Amino acid sequence: MTALNEPLKIPKHIGFIMDGNRRWAKERGLPAFKGHEEGVSALERVADACFDRGVKFMSAYTFSTENWSRTQEEVSFLMGLVTKVLTKYLKKFHEKGIRIVVLGTRERLSNKVIDAINKAEEKTLNNKNGTLALCFNYGGHQEILDMYKKIHQDGVSPDNLSVKDLLKYVYHPEIPSCDLIVRSSGEHRLSGFMLPRSDYAEFIFDQTYWPDVDAEKVDEYIAEYNSRQRRFGK
Repeated sequence: MTALNEPLKIPKHIGFIMDGNRRWAKERGLPAFKGHEEGVSALERVADACFDRGVKFMSAYTFSTENWSRTQEEVSFLMGLVTKVLTKYLKKFHEKGIRIVVLGTRERLSNKVIDAINKAEEKTLNNKNGTLALCFNYGGHQEILDMYKKIHQDGVSPDNLSVKDLLKYVYHPEIPSCDLIVRSSGEHRLSGFMLPRSDYAEFIFDQTYWPDVDAEKVDEYIAEYNSRQRRFGK
């Protein structure tokens, strides 16, 4: 527990599993795409809140490799939505000095989506005020498989591989492990999110649907994080 008047410790990296968009819309009699649109608005304000409070890395689960099993209509909408996110908010985050990176495989993505990803990453490459990592077309097992492929391509023998060496092969290895992972909507599972980076993360499972998460909620999450004792196996 944080002592009275003691400054809060700000997590270096907060990961968000953005869940509940469709249920948010259903409860309001709205189509699913409205929930996803509201989810994008939540992503923007949560990112602003995190970086304003001193968080250095924020990651967000925007589309998993398993989401391809949804209807073609919904998948097409989500593809267009992430392209919109990468273009609409690019100028804003760039002006604030926020770097944008995308973690995930490029397999099955259209050239339009890949171009939007590349443009956002290249334009914000040298920004130093924080990193927004969008886990898009991401799966924990897929990342591990891609790590193995890179290791094999480099001709590295498993006998000579340390844990530290292994972590050099994750997507964007400059992004550290999660200190805190928050999942909205009341579900209690990782769904493959950040498997190589979640080993000592603290977890918060919030009943709030993602479109309703705001700056006040971010403050609650940081306060809860400060109530935890992180021992790292000690």
